[in-house]
Amino acid sequence: MLEKCQNAKERWGGVSELVDRWLQERQDLLGLFVALPQKELTEDVVGTLRQFSQILVDYASSWHFGVYEHLLAEADEFNDGGIELAREMDPKIQQTTDTILNFNDRYSEIETLTLQDASHLGERMSELGEVLAERFELEDQLIESLHNSHKDRV
Repeated sequence: MLEKCQNAKERWGGVSELVDRWLQERQDLLGLFVALPQKELTEDVVGTLRQFSQILVDYASSWHFGVYEHLLAEADEFNDGGIELAREMDPKIQQTTDTILNFNDRYSEIETLTLQDASHLGERMSELGEVLAERFELEDQLIESLHNSHKDRV
């Protein structure tokens, strides 16, 4: 997943400041995602979990209220079928957002981590990892279709 993220940054970095910032958020999110399960229970897992949850929601919000809107405006300007693709893929991305928000609701305000919570956290992180991989693929497809096809004319 980290390699795909780096490849996306190499392909689209510099094209748009908005996309650059968003890709950096993705990189930060993935760094915490990878680091969190490696923490020992004696470390500040709760603080890291809260931080991860916040970055997770910020990342999803940046997509919906920044990058996606920018891509839609660009697709609308060029009127080449991109709007239809975006509308087709948006419900799939929204499903991943729902999963992200559910994870955030569960862990963003957590004060302590019980052994039971810890035993379920690995399972929830694994499920979240699958959802994030799907989301990154969908986002990358939209950027590829809606932005790269026009980048020389933007």
